[in-house]
Amino acid sequence: MPELALALLAAYVGLGLVVGFVAGLLGVGGGLIIVPVLILLLHANGLAAGMEPQLALGTSLASILFTSIASVRAHHRHGAVEWPLVRRITPGVVLGTLGGAMVAAQMPATVLKLFFVAFLFYAAVQMWLDFKPAPHRGLPGCAGTTLAGGVIGAVSSWVGIGGGTLSVPFMLWHNVPLHRAIATSAAIGFPIAIAGAAGYLLGGWNETDLPSGSLGFVYLPAFAGIALGSVLTAPLGARTAHRLPVRPLKRVFALLLLALALRMVWTF
Repeated sequence: MPELALALLAAYVGLGLVVGFVAGLLGVGGGLIIVPVLILLLHANGLAAGMEPQLALGTSLASILFTSIASVRAHHRHGAVEWPLVRRITPGVVLGTLGGAMVAAQMPATVLKLFFVAFLFYAAVQMWLDFKPAPHRGLPGCAGTTLAGGVIGAVSSWVGIGGGTLSVPFMLWHNVPLHRAIATSAAIGFPIAIAGAAGYLLGGWNETDLPSGSLGFVYLPAFAGIALGSVLTAPLGARTAHRLPVRPLKRVFALLLLALALRMVWTF
């Protein structure tokens, strides 16, 4: 059994290495990779039978805390974060993410997996087409921004991401320049990660069939391995991004998401 534990820890670190590099390279959160791979690893090793999606989602959101902090610091140094918008949208984001995570903790695993697969297909198409909605109007007031934050938070909690796949198009549609939308999305990812991890931790607190090392639906061995690996490779990915064309890389990532979606469909 110690050999299995070491092999799994190596797999989690390896996943973190890939996630960190991709996040630095393309400016996307790693949840879209972490969740399906972690579900497959948990399932293959008989861990958390029937609750793999919840454990993968909670662990993914917890790991995003580290990448979000590093990203926000870098963007803030360049003065690119729209902090007034972050303050306006955060209450809705926190409520939506926390509530969504608590609901997801009680959902059947199959429902969560179907929702995640559908979102993977959406994200793959968005990435392949390099979709950027045309500016349409100014940002809504407090009520509209709070509602949008609630939707972004709830969906993020069900797919284990920092929200950039939803928040960036929302801001672009409301006339926020692309570089500022990406920077602000990174800042929004921090409350999503905190509320999501807290929601899954509380939602799984009384579960008795979780693997050793779980804190609710946050699996600490995977969390530690992914966080360690991503911290090591994120700077390398960021440096590489300045040397390679981004559009072909986004299409490669879209194909990877599509492959992961099809692999999850195969396991149903």
